[in-house]
Amino acid sequence: MGKDPCFDTVLAHRYFAADCFNKTWGFIEKPNRTGDEDEQMLRLAQASLWHWTNRADCNSEKLSIGYWLLARVYALASRPEDAKRYADSCLQHSQGGAPFFVAYAYEAMARAEKVTGNSSLMTKYKTESARLAETVNDAGDRKLLIDDLASI
Repeated sequence: MGKDPCFDTVLAHRYFAADCFNKTWGFIEKPNRTGDEDEQMLRLAQASLWHWTNRADCNSEKLSIGYWLLARVYALASRPEDAKRYADSCLQHSQGGAPFFVAYAYEAMARAEKVTGNSSLMTKYKTESARLAETVNDAGDRKLLIDDLASI
């Protein structure tokens, strides 16, 4: 176990952080996932974050994105406790960051509350995300966020 691998671990973490993230999207966008596909989606999202945490360029912004992805997939898999836990982590890591990341953290919070059935908190978080979306300068990023909010 102590032996160095015969490959570049820095490049491996870089590759798998992005590759697992992108493969997760294939499952997110699939309309009728099976239970096994939900599990694969969850594993990929967890793997993506794990690889990010092993990169030298891992920072709060990257962690915010990773936790957002986990909140999203756990909400899609109807696992409200985990969705809320990762949405909370997303919000924590987005604080002090660009409005885009904070707004997406509130989007994650809203989506998690929807899965729990708490429509009052869902509406509160969705409203805060929409408010912050108006402060996002990049029109493409703002549209992406607004479209995601509309899907809740």
